[in-house]
Amino acid sequence: MSFIQAILDGLLIGGVYAVISIGLTLVYGVMGIVNFAQAEFLTIGMFVAWFAWAFLGLDPVIAAPLSFAVAFAIGWIVQGQLIARVLTAPSVAQIFLTVGILIVIENGSLLLFGSQFRSVTTSYQTASLSLGPLFVSIPYLIAFAMSLLCGIALWWFMRASWFGRAMRATAQNPAAARLMGIDTALMYKVSFALGVGLTAFGGTVILPYVTVFPGVGGQFVVLMFTVVVLGGLGSVAGAVVGGLAVGVIQALSALFFPIQLQNLVLFVVFILVLAIRPQGLVGASR
Repeated sequence: MSFIQAILDGLLIGGVYAVISIGLTLVYGVMGIVNFAQAEFLTIGMFVAWFAWAFLGLDPVIAAPLSFAVAFAIGWIVQGQLIARVLTAPSVAQIFLTVGILIVIENGSLLLFGSQFRSVTTSYQTASLSLGPLFVSIPYLIAFAMSLLCGIALWWFMRASWFGRAMRATAQNPAAARLMGIDTALMYKVSFALGVGLTAFGGTVILPYVTVFPGVGGQFVVLMFTVVVLGGLGSVAGAVVGGLAVGVIQALSALFFPIQLQNLVLFVVFILVLAIRPQGLVGASR
């Protein structure tokens, strides 16, 4: 029964890993840029939600759209003023720029908010739901449900809306998209802003069980890259599969091994998968 409980816990946390990683793979899929500052937008989302809770009394779940909107606006500006300038530059320039943005956001947060750890208090923070012999943490369940709704909304946006189809066309062939009348510069702004907004949204829904501080993004950045590479870099479906896989692997490894070896087991599996299937679980070979 503990095995089933571990799988259930892994799926719940894996759903959150998926939504915070979808933004990273979306940015790469459309723009071809690996955003090393992606996790810092998770920090921005968590700080926005914390201040909304502290000063406005808003539950993090209610504040999640606000965090998304703030990160979306910041991402729009960052892409238009900075990222757009290196789209055709060598990869090393893109890397240096996004790493620089990472440093600016992290140290700016440290300067503005200090180094102390902050957490929220909610009525359901320690509550759990009993399903026979299984127990489901209410904060984890809410975070998973919000992440699921976010994923469904993104799927609809990419498949059914004009903007989504235009973004997919831009990702496939920017030159052909421009010939069809699509403003590719606008699509790049939307994709980048949407990508970092989704990561901020994911950071907000995990705030009931995670403390926020200026360096919190560093705790998730390696996991985010593991998720998107394991699933297939550039594949939104791959990010979902990779997130669920990472969550389950972590939960099962904690069941059979000391907690210190949790990430070791994850990266052993990660290396084995890439050795067999370099394009990831869902990504297509090129």
